[in-house]
Amino acid sequence: QVQLAESGGGLVQAGGSLRLSCAVSGRVFDWYFMAWFRQAPGKEREFIAAIPWSGARTDYADSLKGRFTISRDNAKNTVDLQLNSLNPEDTAVYYCAVALAYNPGFQPSEYAYWGQGTQVTVSS
Repeated sequence: QVQLAESGGGLVQAGGSLRLSCAVSGRVFDWYFMAWFRQAPGKEREFIAAIPWSGARTDYADSLKGRFTISRDNAKNTVDLQLNSLNPEDTAVYYCAVALAYNPGFQPSEYAYWGQGTQVTVSS
């Protein structure tokens, strides 16, 4: 079993930045895929980015590529998400998730374990 815990959310003004972190514990293999999703009120959960535990590659939602960056920190055992140039439409709960398979795709149903989420609010 894998445990995930997000941190780093908060209130930020439009144009600002935040760095989210997902602490990972439990048994994790290099081919497991770590991902970030977000869910705004009244909307479906949306894929943001993914990276295998090995860190060998990264995948991004086309609409968010360039503003958001996913990375692994081996020393801290975390998966981080750098959010830049934030706007009010980025307001959502941001979730970390893990898929127990390589190259799982972008659907939430393909991810087995989830963190509790961290709120990001962007003011105009």
